[in-house]
Amino acid sequence: MLTYAEKLTRTPWDMLPEDIAPLRTAGFSDAAILDINQVTGYYAFVNRLADGLGVPLESSWDD
Repeated sequence: MLTYAEKLTRTPWDMLPEDIAPLRTAGFSDAAILDINQVTGYYAFVNRLADGLGVPLESSWDD
């Protein structure tokens, strides 16, 4: 799952149908694979919005 999420985050243009096969082999259902994809995409979207608007990190990140 993490390999899939990392590739989707770092190089989404390189994603292939074959990237899903290990998830199915690991027992993830189509619905679970969709969830993984959507959560990964959502975090990328939100982070880009925050970065693009210059939103500062919360103070807890300073520790």
